[in-house]
Amino acid sequence: MTVELSLLGKDTVYPTEYQPDILFPIARDTAREQYKDVAGIYQGQDWWHIFEVSWLNQHAVPQVAIARMSLPASSPYLIESKSLKLYFNGLNFTRFNSQADFIATVEQDLSRAAEAQVTITLFQVDDLAISQPQGLCLDQLQPSGFSIHPDASLLKFDEEDASNKEIQLYSHLLRSNCPVTGQPDWGTIFIRYKGKKPCYQSILAYIISYRQHNGFHEQCVEQVFADIWKNLAPSQLMVYATYTRRGGLDINPCRVSDLSWMPTPIRLARQ
Repeated sequence: MTVELSLLGKDTVYPTEYQPDILFPIARDTAREQYKDVAGIYQGQDWWHIFEVSWLNQHAVPQVAIARMSLPASSPYLIESKSLKLYFNGLNFTRFNSQADFIATVEQDLSRAAEAQVTITLFQVDDLAISQPQGLCLDQLQPSGFSIHPDASLLKFDEEDASNKEIQLYSHLLRSNCPVTGQPDWGTIFIRYKGKKPCYQSILAYIISYRQHNGFHEQCVEQVFADIWKNLAPSQLMVYATYTRRGGLDINPCRVSDLSWMPTPIRLARQ
């Protein structure tokens, strides 16, 4: 299915009944065509936080929680965000015998849509802690160039230090646009890198170049990963973006060249 056929950007009626068929899968392979030779694109997770989760227990009493969904990067499909929101809204008036039954139903429906094993973890509404970002923040540096669209040629090595480094950088300045609605998407991006030391100002310039780019969260992270991998040739790389919430959902894609570099999913203050 193509995103043009989805409900994204269209007026819709919010369901009050369980509707698993409302989930709308979008094939990943079209966007990946330009960097399909980068193996790390297929390694990692898309972590989603769903803040508006509710169902009825066996006594018809409403239950609420926050859910963390884990969707593997190797899945042939991602799930369009509005359809996911509508799906969870359709569960609000559905009775389940137990929380375990609720989780099993949701995991089955999402896995069917993504054609891969999707898992759900539930948190009490006060239990999903706020984390502090770790690493070197780039945001006070002067970018080494500017572009209004992603430009991999901005990425440079540090001319004064040719040593190999293992570093973790982050920036709160990631911004892109939804390719369907044009709405801005904000996020914090983390880059863990091992290899010849890059120019930090050039990485910041590259991140800023996404500010007018139209792309889904997952596609933006994969493009960042591919551009760094191809242009700076690190021996290991992780790119992880924690996007801010919209419509009760936030999306947090992570891609790694080595599974040993998979981070623990976090939630930042802006989420």
